[in-house]
Amino acid sequence: MNFINKYNNKKNIRFELFKKTLEIAERRGLKIIVETGTSRGKKKFFFFKRFNWKDGMSTLMFSEFAHLTNGELHSCDISKENIDNAKDFTKKYRNNVIFYIKDSVFFLKKFSKKIDLLYLDSYDGHDVELASQHQLYEAKAVIDKLNENSLVLLDDKGAKTLYSKDYFVKNGFKILA
Repeated sequence: MNFINKYNNKKNIRFELFKKTLEIAERRGLKIIVETGTSRGKKKFFFFKRFNWKDGMSTLMFSEFAHLTNGELHSCDISKENIDNAKDFTKKYRNNVIFYIKDSVFFLKKFSKKIDLLYLDSYDGHDVELASQHQLYEAKAVIDKLNENSLVLLDDKGAKTLYSKDYFVKNGFKILA
């Protein structure tokens, strides 16, 4: 798990959570990772793309983890531009990453594999009520695709998690952090 330390950027406020998550995932042998909301990076000038550590860059970390563990990362975003940026960032690990340009709820309903690690990070949390409702819809769409060893990460505690956190707890999940 030494690979993760290169993502310890001072702007990556989610680094410790991702590190802990991937350490647990490695111990449990988790292979199928699904994230809604891909790492979008940011544009500098008109064409140069760079990491946006404030967004956490989960797609990059998850893609490398999938590569190292012979796993799969399935990353869904409604924005083609975000997907294209993430494809650029993860091209080194492209054999382990599948991208989807879809609505996250529709994507999760149709996803056919059991999910080991789920990261719900779609929808910006500027409208807390709307974002929280959306994350709950995602949770309901995916609950039957999780197993007893699955890890679930909910982005933006308080800004998106008003309903989903309780939903997962009611369905037998424990809060680790």
